[in-house]
Amino acid sequence: MQKNIFGKKGEIIATNYLKNKGYTIICNNYKTPIGEIDIIAKDKNTIVFVEVKTRTSRAFGDPLEAVNAHKQMKIRQVATMYLKQFGKLNTSCRFDVIGVLGDTDEEIRHIQNAF
Repeated sequence: MQKNIFGKKGEIIATNYLKNKGYTIICNNYKTPIGEIDIIAKDKNTIVFVEVKTRTSRAFGDPLEAVNAHKQMKIRQVATMYLKQFGKLNTSCRFDVIGVLGDTDEEIRHIQNAF
């Protein structure tokens, strides 16, 4: 399976996972000139910016390990752009990471307040 198709499948799995946990999905793949956020959701009164990492195996490390300091900085910048664009700078928010291993929902790891 092509890498981008596999990644999109992981994002769909993560979106469904969040919906099943009671989150409201605001949007998927919010894009700006400097980067993208995979999922923006709402958990009660908190806006949640979610990075999804999908891997076929742990051969190159855990999917969650791929969200390094540089990636976190980019996500923060894009999140700030979103909050400014929609006038939500005073809204509670957090950054979560979801790791999907394989192409099913058998192994999903969700870290709230990951950074």
